[in-house]
Amino acid sequence: MSVQQLFGATRPPAQLLLRGAHALDPRSDLDGPADVLVRDGAIAEISAAGALAVPDGVETLDAEGLHLFPAFFDPHVHLRTPGQEHKETIASGTAAAAAGGYCGVVAMPNTSPTLDDASQLRAVREQAEREARVPVGFMPAITRGLVGGELTEMAELRDAGALGFTDDGRPVVAAGMLRRALQYQRLCGGVIALHEEDPSLSGHGVMHEGAVSARLGMAGIPSISESTMVARDAAIAAYEQARVHFQHLSCVESVEALAAWKAAGARVSGEASPHHLTLTDETVRSLDSRFKMNPPLRTEADRQALIAGLRDGTIECVATDHAPHARHEKEVPFEEAPMGVTGLETAFPVIVVERMTAGAALLDLPTPRVAVGEPANLTLVDLGESWEVGARGYASKSGNSCFEGRTLRGVVRLTLAAGAVAHRVEVGVGAAA
Repeated sequence: MSVQQLFGATRPPAQLLLRGAHALDPRSDLDGPADVLVRDGAIAEISAAGALAVPDGVETLDAEGLHLFPAFFDPHVHLRTPGQEHKETIASGTAAAAAGGYCGVVAMPNTSPTLDDASQLRAVREQAEREARVPVGFMPAITRGLVGGELTEMAELRDAGALGFTDDGRPVVAAGMLRRALQYQRLCGGVIALHEEDPSLSGHGVMHEGAVSARLGMAGIPSISESTMVARDAAIAAYEQARVHFQHLSCVESVEALAAWKAAGARVSGEASPHHLTLTDETVRSLDSRFKMNPPLRTEADRQALIAGLRDGTIECVATDHAPHARHEKEVPFEEAPMGVTGLETAFPVIVVERMTAGAALLDLPTPRVAVGEPANLTLVDLGESWEVGARGYASKSGNSCFEGRTLRGVVRLTLAAGAVAHRVEVGVGAAA
């Protein structure tokens, strides 16, 4: 299944000549100024800057001084549809994705009702065809209602277009239930993605358990709540020779467990989120509920371990875990606020890493590339421009960004997703010939 096949094309294919951008794509050995011609939604030519003639019917964008990258792919977002549209919709969530330079996202199943049967999956895929700004894939639940008692009909869901399965927002607590899910997965395919948390250890915690939680007098969530489950589930995956992906890793011990099981031959992978890569539990001293998420922000040592894991490939990709909430839900005392922060519009300027595109491969989807013959999944960025997060509002319905008020560098000027223009902030434009 290609990124384009996540849903049918709903916008006209782009006809653009991007003139003089600094094209950068390590996978295509590109690093320098170039002209990139997009015809009928695909990359038709790449040549030296200024060398391409403008074909008939093609719009020219003067992109000198800007950078052209493969568009990003996020394997872990919450679009809140169905049932929680006061937080986000498919339309607003994918507009945020496009504004952040993303050409595709994968939505989680903790909606109302839970996305756990084929008829629901077909309905939201049809809705995405009508409303989404970028392609959307869906991961239905592993267990019905996310409660861990009964497996979903995974084969039927795969036939209906499921990319994989997750109970994200909740762990699969029972080891026997996870083992049965992995046995089922071997027959029907698709990755099993896991939110790793032992509820008996995390309890009613609201932040990382450590010196800051002790000083604030708040119930803490220890890092072993996550890492012991990572170790357990990697062992089960290895025993079953099954595929498992660990979501939003947050601590040293989880990175160590993932590395050890990879070395032992287990088919396991992991992701890290921008907030865990850049912030620590010290920010919670402000009692701002935008710093409340699950897993929680942890220590500087944990942050550095995640960065090292991302650099050496132990952690394969960056995923935002974009989790919008309505303003009134977050504007309450820290202990009472729901977990979660947005991330699609801020991820790139916060971290600027190659692994922003790597999430597609984990789902057996082609990784976006800047190469002739490839679909136009591209993002054009002004790396020199600074902006204040939230100053001009958000494309997302929700403003619960943990980076609100910060000045970031790097503005997405253009996003092409599935060969069509998904987001555009005016750059130098020449008339179509």
